[in-house]
Amino acid sequence: MQLNIPTWLTLFRIALIPFFVLAFYLPFKWGPMVCAIIFVVAAATDWFDGFLARLWKQTTRFGAFLDPVADKIMVAAALVLVSEHYHTWWITLPAATMIAREIIISSLREWMAELGKRSNVAVSWMGKVKTTAQMAALIALLWRPNFEFELGGFILLYVATVMTFWSMFQYVNAAWSDLREA
Repeated sequence: MQLNIPTWLTLFRIALIPFFVLAFYLPFKWGPMVCAIIFVVAAATDWFDGFLARLWKQTTRFGAFLDPVADKIMVAAALVLVSEHYHTWWITLPAATMIAREIIISSLREWMAELGKRSNVAVSWMGKVKTTAQMAALIALLWRPNFEFELGGFILLYVATVMTFWSMFQYVNAAWSDLREA
């Protein structure tokens, strides 16, 4: 297997995860900002690696596998950290919902792929909008520079949660006839 630049960017994103988590716990006033910056860099590499892979026609099976794994680990870690910081049900419940949705949809895609129907549950525009709202919410809630920014993060977290349910039901609906078969 030959590694290319898009795959190296995905591996870099995975390597950022421990630094992102450690930055969250830094006992300095600037710690949340560093944590958010690392998260932004990771989110940027997520977009950039896919863009480059398509542009340079360097898509690989390994990259196609690794990219969503890196995304889900980074987002799950961020959701856990945000839940820990706020330590309240009205943050933990949306976080748990989003993590559960990722597990459900990943399992659904794997199962549909076994049936040869993976394209029925391909990433939709709703999933991309949900991800954008989710990333923006997490940046705001990791950084927390002021009340207004934080409030925007809370609002976006709930927008992302609604979109999480909506997109999950779209994917399940697309696979429903296959799920109902005996």
